Amino acid sequence: MQEPEASEPEATRRTAGVSESSRANRGWWDRNADEYQTEHGTFLGDDRFVWGPEGLDEVEAELLGPPEELKGRDVLEIGAGAAQCSRWLAAQGARPVALDISHRQLQHALRIGKTFPLVCADAGALPFADGSFDLACSAYGALPFVADPRLVLREVRRVLRPGGRLVFSVTHPIRWAFPDEPGPEGLSVSGSYFDRTPYVEQDEEGRAVYVEHHRTLGDRVRDVVASGFRLVDLVEPEWPAWNTSEWGGWSPLRGNLIPGTAIFVCERSEAGAPPAEGRVRG
Repeated sequence: MQEPEASEPEATRRTAGVSESSRANRGWWDRNADEYQTEHGTFLGDDRFVWGPEGLDEVEAELLGPPEELKGRDVLEIGAGAAQCSRWLAAQGARPVALDISHRQLQHALRIGKTFPLVCADAGALPFADGSFDLACSAYGALPFVADPRLVLREVRRVLRPGGRLVFSVTHPIRWAFPDEPGPEGLSVSGSYFDRTPYVEQDEEGRAVYVEHHRTLGDRVRDVVASGFRLVDLVEPEWPAWNTSEWGGWSPLRGNLIPGTAIFVCERSEAGAPPAEGRVRG
């Protein structure tokens, strides 16, 4: 007897807390890691450090600093996937640690090969001692998928040494006002930029199987500052002429008109530990 096919998850907008988001996204990335690496592995490469679908490469951007200054530095990559960025960092002489919530994603890191530690853990509870790293980075990892970004940012600040730098990229917040389509249909505003209700895919019983959270640009800045960081730069990469590929809603058509990625360059503030709670204004 043939087993019935699993129904497609229902896409909706509703609240989703820290635990539900973590559980849902751990499961989603475990189930979809193979497909993700097959579809995007060529673009990402095995040992490139790419900040987003535009193809901005750390070799050119130097957001973590000049490559020659990475040698001997302890670096934490958060949401590492198959650890392509960590592999590039190791080639520069750095000492990376690649962390991801998905065990299956880290299995792909093992498949490609690694000479550095792989850690399966939640970014909101980093299993490292205070002051363990000189640098931290995240290319579309963790932060778009967590309900409480300040929890993650405070954890990152804790494990960074004084003066440590954090650089992370996320979907540019303006994307939430447009349909997630790469063609002309994705160029008309379809929702409020200020609607922070999470995007949730849920099963027939209403359990979340994928969650993505929206923060406005101002929210992201306030999260950074309230978590004990100083914002050094905010980079919005332009779509380069050489990149003719599409990735979900990202494409040359949209990329030439609206930003797709926001990269936050932050340094650990030494003005004291961040407060337990921070205020978010509308």
